Amino acid sequence: MAAEDQPDPDAPAGGTDVGAKLFGTWEIDEIEYGDPSTERYIAVTPVAHTAGRHASKQFQKSQISIVERLINRLMQTEENTGKKQQALNSVREAFEIVHDRTEENPVQVLVTAVENAAPREETVRLKYGGISVPKAVDVAPQRRVDQALKFIAEGVHNASFKTATPVEEAIATQLIGAANYDVQTYAISQKEEKERVAAAAR
Repeated sequence: MAAEDQPDPDAPAGGTDVGAKLFGTWEIDEIEYGDPSTERYIAVTPVAHTAGRHASKQFQKSQISIVERLINRLMQTEENTGKKQQALNSVREAFEIVHDRTEENPVQVLVTAVENAAPREETVRLKYGGISVPKAVDVAPQRRVDQALKFIAEGVHNASFKTATPVEEAIATQLIGAANYDVQTYAISQKEEKERVAAAAR
């Protein structure tokens, strides 16, 4: 094998180019994480569509880019099922809006929003002799990320379905609000509600 055909030992696994950008625009190399517990479950890659590469393996979803996971969540409504290209384009445009409003990297805004919207406590139902009693429990880090994405997607749907608000605007508003820990934002209000109920069940 010729020297120029040798694989680059410094190249990252999976064939991702060093310095590659999400949507060809947004840097992903200097993302900061504020929550150590969820850091390993929030993957940031320049790939926004993996075609279900990890779908057959349990718990491998955390290797998928957090951006693609948000896109997948946005599709999980009756009206948008399977419309991935549409959801991807909406997120791309929403990132432009986020950048225009905050002058920050929208990928960083998304990561911060997910960390802020991830509940730390929730309740489970335990049965004692036929009586159902709520019990507060800590939330696993992977579930925290799942819940945060769910809350953000539900907030987007509530804000944009059968309203004059474009979905791109709704996504940007939810991300910025959650990143700023605005309790008026749906995702943050849901997180606060879950933790409030859990605190009452201790």
